[in-house]
Amino acid sequence: INGMIDIYGGKDGFEAKLDELFNAPSETTGREQVDVTGLIGQYAQGNEPSHHVAFLYNYIDKPEKTKELVHKILDEHYKNSPDGLIGNEDCGQMSAWYIMSALGFYQVNPSNGIFVFGSPLFDKATIRLPHSKTFSVIAENNNDKNVYIQSAMLNGNAHEKSYITYQDIMNGGTLKFIMGNTPNKLFGSKIEDR
Repeated sequence: INGMIDIYGGKDGFEAKLDELFNAPSETTGREQVDVTGLIGQYAQGNEPSHHVAFLYNYIDKPEKTKELVHKILDEHYKNSPDGLIGNEDCGQMSAWYIMSALGFYQVNPSNGIFVFGSPLFDKATIRLPHSKTFSVIAENNNDKNVYIQSAMLNGNAHEKSYITYQDIMNGGTLKFIMGNTPNKLFGSKIEDR
C-alpha cells in the first residue's frame, strides 16, 4: 500500500486517485459481468478483489472518507431479501465483508493480522471465540449521522490506534467506540497509530 501511495506522488496524489475511482461515472461498456455490480463510480462492491479499497483512505490521513464510504456500501448495497447481496457470492466473501465492516473493522492486508477501522453499523455485537472467550464491539452514540469514530477503548484502556490486531480479538475483551457526526481528525492520526 505504501508503495502505491509513493507511485501516485504521496498522500495527495493517492487521495486524488481514490477520489477519481469513487467519483467516476458508473457506466460500464463491453460485455456484461455479474461481478461488476454495486458501483460507486468505477468501484465495484460486487467484485471481491476490490473490497479493501474503501479502507485505503485510512493510510493517507483521511479516515472520514473510509467511514462515509463503508456506511454508504453497508446501507445501499446490502438488504434483507433474496437478492440482498450484490455481485457473485464467491466462497462467502460478500457476506464476510458485510460482517466485518458492520463490526467496524476490516483486514485490508489478509496476511498481516491488522484490522483497520471503518464505521460500526451495530450498537453492540459479540464474537464467540474458542475456549469460551468473547470479543464485543460497542458503539456509543451510534446512528445514521454519527458515523465517525471520536475515540476508542480496548478493554477499558484508551486506544489511539486506528486499527486492532488479530491477537487483540483472539485475546477476548471489549472494543468500545464513541461515535460522532463530525470527523475527529486527531484520532489515529499519528504515524505509529495508523
